[in-house]
Amino acid sequence: MSRQSVAKAHQKIQELSWEPAYHEPVSQYGTDYTFQKAQKKDPLKQVLRSYFPMQEEKDHRVYGASDGAIRGNMFRQVQERWLEWQKLFLSIIPLPEISAARAMPLLFRTVPNPELHNGQAIQMIDEVRHSTIQQNLKRLYMNNYIDPAGFNSSLRNFQSDYCGTIGRQFAEGFITGDAITAASIYLTIVAETAFTNTLFVAMPAEAAANGDYLLPTVFHSVQSDESRHISNGYATLLMALADESNHQLLARDLRYAWWNNHRVVDAAIGTFIEYGTKDRRKDRESYAEMWRRWIYDDYYRSYLVPLEKYGLEIPHDLIEESWNQIWNKGYVHEVAQFFATGWLANYWRIDPMTDKDFEWFEYKYPGWYDKYGAWWENYNRLSTPNGHKPIVFEDVDYEYPHRCWTCMVPCLVREDMVMAKVDGQWRTYCHEMCKWTDETAFRPTYQGRQTPNMGKLIGHREWETLYHGWNWADVVSDMGFVRDDGKTMVAQPHLDLNPDKMWTLDHLRKCPPLASPNVLLNEMSDDERTAFAARYVRGGPAGRPARDN
Repeated sequence: MSRQSVAKAHQKIQELSWEPAYHEPVSQYGTDYTFQKAQKKDPLKQVLRSYFPMQEEKDHRVYGASDGAIRGNMFRQVQERWLEWQKLFLSIIPLPEISAARAMPLLFRTVPNPELHNGQAIQMIDEVRHSTIQQNLKRLYMNNYIDPAGFNSSLRNFQSDYCGTIGRQFAEGFITGDAITAASIYLTIVAETAFTNTLFVAMPAEAAANGDYLLPTVFHSVQSDESRHISNGYATLLMALADESNHQLLARDLRYAWWNNHRVVDAAIGTFIEYGTKDRRKDRESYAEMWRRWIYDDYYRSYLVPLEKYGLEIPHDLIEESWNQIWNKGYVHEVAQFFATGWLANYWRIDPMTDKDFEWFEYKYPGWYDKYGAWWENYNRLSTPNGHKPIVFEDVDYEYPHRCWTCMVPCLVREDMVMAKVDGQWRTYCHEMCKWTDETAFRPTYQGRQTPNMGKLIGHREWETLYHGWNWADVVSDMGFVRDDGKTMVAQPHLDLNPDKMWTLDHLRKCPPLASPNVLLNEMSDDERTAFAARYVRGGPAGRPARDN
């Protein structure tokens, strides 16, 4: 068969798209944006005839590396601290991928451009492939790692877990609300263009430093597809900017999308990179340094700022505040401490920090030890059962945080916590921006404009509320995080698999029942609630309760 130019093939494909003339199509996925039919170009002009051989070659490399890892005894060399955190990461990441695949059909009818439809269809295939190779990676870890517990159950359990619910909230944002808000602005313009840099580039580098070269192989294969997805988002954004009536919605959506991505992705990936590593070389970049390079410089300054001349209102204040959270307010360190505080409600083992870790953190984040050192020393001291309770119940100068109703990451930077009564319920928020998202952005009207397609944040969102009043042993049993002997917990606050040093359900039965901070908040009187809020925002850092003096 004679070869045909990609451009001609790409043009021919558009003839396959058609609009029915015999009836008015029903809008399945709504948007409040308006688009004029225009021939905005797909700069990559990908066609299936070239796409499939390319992806086949990439798959050969991925599965070849998997075979090489087994034959080369990679699992004898990889750091346990690193692989334990992958139980969380690899349980969550396939859901955003498959949600991204489901997001593309939202755009087929919404964006009137056959040239872009081809790119969106190929992105849908990409995302299914990503989810597949990531789940296969988790299966390979499960079959070869010294402690498969956690890998074997997380796919069906993570959505009801202490931390996994945060990832579920993030992923479902790709497919809920306004179609353009979800599938274009939140997914392609912010998540894929900005935050996959730390997710699929910076994190694989850390994996390799810990002896894991399988994750870099898989995720570099994923990241090499992102340029097409970024292109889809960019072309759609330019179409939206062409109609001035969309500018108000673009400003709203960029603020929401940026902030929610920052709260979730920085919380997760920052923790994996900083607290899941044993590589403490002084010349290795910290997450803050990676963020400044990959997101602040490459995305914000090089990608977003030039779009101002086209009328895009960029949330400069939120981007600066995100950096402020990471560098000055210790956001990532607060999150890691929260994950470790609730180790008993998770499905992986969290390694205590050592003197070597302390030295590195102090070098990269001056003043870290004064804020967090004593708590991590207590975590180490309380890691094996010896008549005491898990650290969350011990007096270690830490007050359990309230959840943010919007992003579901707790209100860890205490000074930023705000609360409001929304839809008849008192809710706490980690920052004024998350309050704005729930109270203002996700509503049927926005600044006097009808926005019926945005919906609102509803349901049983907070993990603690789902188990309010339960005995902790029953909570862990209900989530399925118990080992084959029926009593030893999957999660442990250390890496020692000696049965004598592992926590069991019997230890948890002696603990106080689980109490939901949100339930307790709504049971308070107005005066009690006001006093609580004033005290809470005086707390921290490192979860320290406010001093009454």
